[in-house]
Amino acid sequence: MGLPRKLQNMNLYNEGQDYFGRIAELTPPKISHATEDWRGGGMIGAIKIDMGLEALEAEMTLGGQENQFLRQLGETRHDAVLLRALGGFRSDDTGQVTAVELEMRGRWQELDRGNWKAGDDTEFKVKANLSYYREVVDGEELLRIDMVQGIYIVGGVDRYAEIREAIGR
Repeated sequence: MGLPRKLQNMNLYNEGQDYFGRIAELTPPKISHATEDWRGGGMIGAIKIDMGLEALEAEMTLGGQENQFLRQLGETRHDAVLLRALGGFRSDDTGQVTAVELEMRGRWQELDRGNWKAGDDTEFKVKANLSYYREVVDGEELLRIDMVQGIYIVGGVDRYAEIREAIGR
């Protein structure tokens, strides 16, 4: 038996700039396999054929105005912006803290600065299209995805090594 590790606090870095106290919320990318239905002759039903990964997106909400994000809008390179999100997760039964680091590279798809109303809270929301994602838990790399290079490593196993080798990469 054990209790879940829950996020106690987090921080965000955008190209090395620290957003401590300004990052309100982060939605890490959903990892989803693209699939196609296949039902061949003799099969009694369709199965899902793995066709790679779906696009990666991350979203962040910050408090107030953030100029650096505006300056990065419209970047032409797929990996123009480097983001690092750090989280501290604690288990209430052991007190142990788990350090989680998300490294992401991409560019902004959307900036939503919400509504302005004097005296009301303002939020600055951004959505990023990612071409690179890496997740490290307590110093162990658990996931690395490089869409452009065709790299998909899960728990130390390179899921696409044979595919890259078959195409001469």
